[in-house]
Amino acid sequence: MIFMLLLALESSCDETAAAVVRDGQQVLSNIIASQVDLHAVYGGVVPELASRRHLEVINPLVEEALTTAGVKQEDLEGVVVTRGPGLVGALLVGVSFAKAYAYALKIPLIGVHHIEGHIQAIQLEERVEYPFLAVAVSGGHTHLFRVDGIGRYRLLGRTVDDAAGEAFDKVAKMMGLGYPGGPIIDKLAGANDDGGIVFPRPMVKKHNFDFSFSGVKTAVLNYLHRLQEPPDETTISQIACAFQTAVVDVITQKSVRAAESEGLNRIVVAGGVACNSGLRTKFAELAVSSGLEIFFPSPLLCADNSAMLAVAGDYYLSSGLFSGLDLNAVSNWPLEQVRCA
Repeated sequence: MIFMLLLALESSCDETAAAVVRDGQQVLSNIIASQVDLHAVYGGVVPELASRRHLEVINPLVEEALTTAGVKQEDLEGVVVTRGPGLVGALLVGVSFAKAYAYALKIPLIGVHHIEGHIQAIQLEERVEYPFLAVAVSGGHTHLFRVDGIGRYRLLGRTVDDAAGEAFDKVAKMMGLGYPGGPIIDKLAGANDDGGIVFPRPMVKKHNFDFSFSGVKTAVLNYLHRLQEPPDETTISQIACAFQTAVVDVITQKSVRAAESEGLNRIVVAGGVACNSGLRTKFAELAVSSGLEIFFPSPLLCADNSAMLAVAGDYYLSSGLFSGLDLNAVSNWPLEQVRCA
């Protein structure tokens, strides 16, 4: 296999990111421009504003990534970009920039699936042997995949309504906690117990591996409506703890059952929600009791970033699998439909 020096670009939602990665393993730079402050006032991502900000920052961000990595444009051997899924306007900024950059430098281009990037990010820090179960948990996704290699994914289960991260943000908004809600709830949950509050674990006893988080979100709303007076800080923390515990229980129990069903002894947890301390603690406990190996990327690689794209991108490009200049962004793109190696 030929290894390459790649520029990787990510713009699927509200983070603009550029990275330079060598050999699909050595991260020379991984620069992220966050838009959290821009969208916080609206309580969520505004697609049009996200696209405009991507346009403003992507060129200087690439220059910063190259400078930090200590490489020049002419040193690059390929460009990797998130093709989808995501906000189509935001994706188009990254895809259009990547196509122009690859064309100008006469180097190959490859469009990579956003979730494939998250799943393979762990390989930048430690080599996890295939096959393994991937638990992809973020603001837009909660999926379980059997992973037999790069480009070889089989969907085992997915959320039928809200993604886990989406549920965290919505519950935080109900309680007036701000945006993004996941880190806020995680901090509150860790500072208190649940005070005896118990929320449902939707679909946890079903034999399939699908998820549902809409019901637990509604249970929180109903609990808030039943309170005789506005909740104090202690009650807010208890609600946050009870909600997080319910979500974590569902994710971990379903994941372990899926791994056992597939005869897998390795689980990789990836995506923004993989930063959640309650989820990490529960999986660590299950690793001891079940004998499973559980892997988490570092928090930077759990968040939306572009270095994560280079693992699959390097593999595809070095295998001669290129995208043409007609590459287009796709807002919906099942992971099972990516190229198979």
